[in-house]
Amino acid sequence: MPDDRSGGVPPPHLLETAEGRRLVAAEEAGWRAWGPYLSERQWGTVREDYSPGGTAWDYFPHDHARSRAYRWGEDGIAGFSDAHQRWCLALALWNGHDPILKERLFGLTNEEGNHGEDVKELYYYLDGTPTHAYMRMLYKYPQAAFPYADLVAENARRRGQAQPEYELIDTGIFDARRYFDVTVEYAKAAPDDILMCVTVENRGPEAASLHVLPQLWARNTWSWTEGAPRPLLRATGGGAVEADHPEAPPLRFMPLQPAKLLFCENETNPRRLHGADVPGHFKDGINDYVVDGRHDAVSPLREGTKCAALARVDVDAGGRVVLRFRLGPAVGDTAPSEHGFDTLVESRRAEADAFYAALQRDLVDPDARAVQRQALAGMLWSKQVYRFDVRRWLAGDPTQPPPPEGRRGGRDSDWQHLDNADILSMPDTWEYPWYAAWDLAFHSITFALIDPEFAKQQLVLLTREWYMHPNGQLPAYEWAFGDVNPPVHAWAAWRVYRMDQALTGRADRAFLERVFHKLMLNFTWWVNRKDPEGRNIFQGGFLGLDNIGVFDRSAPLPTGGFINQADGTAWMAMYTLNLMRIALELATERSGLPGRRLEILRALPPHRRCHDEYRRGRHRALGRPRRVLLRRPEPAGRTARTHARALDGRAHPTLCRGGAGMRHAGALSRLHRAGAVDAVQPARPGGARLALDRTRQGQSVPAVAAAAAPHEGVAAANARPGGIPVRARDPVALQGARCGALRDRACRHALHRRLRARRVHHAGLRRQFGLARAGLDAAQLPDRGGAL
Repeated sequence: MPDDRSGGVPPPHLLETAEGRRLVAAEEAGWRAWGPYLSERQWGTVREDYSPGGTAWDYFPHDHARSRAYRWGEDGIAGFSDAHQRWCLALALWNGHDPILKERLFGLTNEEGNHGEDVKELYYYLDGTPTHAYMRMLYKYPQAAFPYADLVAENARRRGQAQPEYELIDTGIFDARRYFDVTVEYAKAAPDDILMCVTVENRGPEAASLHVLPQLWARNTWSWTEGAPRPLLRATGGGAVEADHPEAPPLRFMPLQPAKLLFCENETNPRRLHGADVPGHFKDGINDYVVDGRHDAVSPLREGTKCAALARVDVDAGGRVVLRFRLGPAVGDTAPSEHGFDTLVESRRAEADAFYAALQRDLVDPDARAVQRQALAGMLWSKQVYRFDVRRWLAGDPTQPPPPEGRRGGRDSDWQHLDNADILSMPDTWEYPWYAAWDLAFHSITFALIDPEFAKQQLVLLTREWYMHPNGQLPAYEWAFGDVNPPVHAWAAWRVYRMDQALTGRADRAFLERVFHKLMLNFTWWVNRKDPEGRNIFQGGFLGLDNIGVFDRSAPLPTGGFINQADGTAWMAMYTLNLMRIALELATERSGLPGRRLEILRALPPHRRCHDEYRRGRHRALGRPRRVLLRRPEPAGRTARTHARALDGRAHPTLCRGGAGMRHAGALSRLHRAGAVDAVQPARPGGARLALDRTRQGQSVPAVAAAAAPHEGVAAANARPGGIPVRARDPVALQGARCGALRDRACRHALHRRLRARRVHHAGLRRQFGLARAGLDAAQLPDRGGAL
């Protein structure tokens, strides 16, 4: 990759480059409308599985993929599509020896692979920019017949952890360098004007021929509903193809060199799969024409919903051939000269170089720059249009045979609200062509380096109502949406927020607030569903060792009960701290917050039993709780006011109005020793309000909420049930991390009697424990500096 660091002139800011300016205007101008959104494997996915037992790999194998229409998506090599996947563009190849066209990448299923599913191809994502104005990848295609059967048979023979995988390169297919390097580049002349450049290089010692077939097709949306409109591809004059879709403007696809146009329908071939004598030109028609020479397999009318521009090239040993294609609006000039085509592609390459030079201005090592750039290219190529309507999937389609009745209560049956149709980052476009909640969180942090807007969209998407379960759980992955992924979403949101702020110079608190409120629902789900004993010791499955644990921690134990997990508890402690950090950031600007109140979560607090077991050494993995100080900055000359309420349901006291004097200070001191509060610390002269309340009877919530009261008076503090205001002579900040059950029984009883005597009552609570106003001297308490 070129290095634009010469000449002594520092590169511009990332957003001042040509690609950066496109990135800023991406939403308005539609630069993300087309991109590498096509999967590399749609077969063998849960979405395409309509089997009785949920055997996705067997129900839709690789052998069916060329002849069977997909229901929920599409796949292809070096694929491009629009954001709704109405039209798909990808590359197909044939070396003259393979039994089938190379239309999609081959790999072994979960059962066939020695160590699980595994793609058996050699391909590399080389470059890309976040608006996809320039993308480049490399595919290595053998000149001899692809060893499909050998890969399956040898990997079936090699079983056990001690046996290595049998890879494509182990077959000897690349010996003597007898293969083609096929490089595919995309360059956008406009948001909807796409140039496709295919460069074929013969690495072998002899001349060889290759059939190159860029294919354009419509995702099948008409076979599942009666009367659904059908798109149409048809040949026009000048060797072009016109693409008409009922939901999109017309397009034109044009090869810039001689090519034979072939047409068929993107529909299932019932003759091959079911033995039914049904006429038609089906999905595998182009394959049958090229490989088997069957001219009746393609449409004589030169129209359909799938087409290919077939070009046969002869490449000398060490030689190269360049093929050019264009997909753009049907109106206007879409037939540039070869020189104009090459000039635009080269211009986009140079802009990509300038973009990464700006990104890597402080990265000195050229090898590190190359590694980072290609790693980011892999992230960009792994975007995918993900479509899945679980309710429709379970019920089946009106025009198809009804699914087995047992499926209605099977996999993902309790996620029928989930209806996804968005661009998402995939863990891998072949091995894992479906999103996973915590993978997506990590991906978002990486994307924030080059496209923070897309990163924020990804984090928000999983909290939307068509993703998040009504009970607050985030979807894990399609094999089991109800499985448990570690709660890293808050951490990712905070990191993306800070990275976006560093890049753009502005703090997007609207994003942070939006995701914060949804994550509070998810946090509540964790507390209610993964802490059954209310001890702040958490359970869960897909944690720690991920999916390579010695046993499945999501499955019920044969002996009954559940497993308390140190890693699950650690994840929740991290989740709590990250939510608290977000809340403190949002508290600096109170505008737009509902009721001008803000919940701040604090560090995970073990309660009484956990403390006792901690002392006995049973939970040493938890470590000693960290003390935390919460402070809310105030403008100069303004009174600091804080309203706080504990979300720990273990009988916390309520600070209420009462007399002053040392007896109240002594009661507060007893509470502090009992572990109900850690400390009350003066911040600066002025009035303050502090209240703690219990929220639920009998269940502990590892959190404390602090909210800024906007004005004096009782109404603001009483806006939420349980908040009883107190005026103290000094403002206070809530400090401490062990807000647990009152361990001092005598203190609790004394407080209860005092409360009943004072006839204190507040709606929304079944019991109340009160503590009179405490008059503390600021000199008696240390100043912790206000830092977190």
